[in-house]
Amino acid sequence: MDDDAAAWARLDPDQRRVLGALLAMQRQSWEQGVASHALLDLGLTGLAEVVARDAVTRQTAEGKLAEIEDGGIVNSAANGEAVLRAAQRTGDALLREAFDRQVRWIVRDAPRAADGTMLHLVGTREVWVDSVYMVVPLLVLAGEVEEAARQLAGHRTRLFDPATGLYSARWDEDTARLTLAAPWGTGNGWVVAGIARALHLMDDSSAPDVSGFRAAAAAHARGVIDACLEHRDEDGVFHDVVTDASTFSETNLAQMLAYAVLTGVADGWLPASYTSVGRSLVAAARARVDARGFVTPVCGAPRFDRPGTSAEAQSFFLLATAAATRSGGRALS
Repeated sequence: MDDDAAAWARLDPDQRRVLGALLAMQRQSWEQGVASHALLDLGLTGLAEVVARDAVTRQTAEGKLAEIEDGGIVNSAANGEAVLRAAQRTGDALLREAFDRQVRWIVRDAPRAADGTMLHLVGTREVWVDSVYMVVPLLVLAGEVEEAARQLAGHRTRLFDPATGLYSARWDEDTARLTLAAPWGTGNGWVVAGIARALHLMDDSSAPDVSGFRAAAAAHARGVIDACLEHRDEDGVFHDVVTDASTFSETNLAQMLAYAVLTGVADGWLPASYTSVGRSLVAAARARVDARGFVTPVCGAPRFDRPGTSAEAQSFFLLATAAATRSGGRALS
């Protein structure tokens, strides 16, 4: 892990504290996946390979990576990128086979609605906003851009409110109604971060741009980003329900938006004028890193219904700060 030593030396004190706390935290499959994305973006490829290999150790017979409780349908897919990168880096055929099994589960075998939109949890027929981040980047990475577009469209049809420009959290397919209609901050973050990562992977992997997916997805992400920013508080962050000031102050949406904004600027689908917004969002997050390295308050694990801490928020701090560097410099606190 000689390359990791150099990458670690480049981390600033906040990043080191946040990463140290993250590595000590328990993680479910999607949390492990987002952590691996942070490691990859920070250049910690050796550590990301360790995470990838452990995800394969916990791969189910169906192909779902990093499962502990095996209650999710799509959450495992967030681990696919690290597994593929490790396979490419090492030439390990077993890792490549594990990636292919994960893709096969998402593309062919996993439960879905009649129009093909992925369901989120085993034992329910609900579509969740979270799934955009879990499946759209993986599908683009696997060259399944048409399927990525279909998944984004299916989630958008059910969960997006054109009047507000924001996403609701959950939809029940059998009753054809929203079961959690509120525009949850982290949920909207999952959408814009998922699109940003998918477009970055498309640029990196030379995946085909089927039916103008890149331009359409970028425009949609920009619209959701702008809609969220309309509700930003004076302290630089947001409320757990974006439009409801009576809900608790929450930091992770700021980080997720920062990651999407600064990735969009660096990749060219957002204008440079967004740079200052992205960096101010990162600065707001830096101000909320405590002495132990926890980003707080965020929508907290394990039930995500109250303020606390979470592995996903730790990872998004690292993703946002890595994107700040990539877009042209460190965001000052």
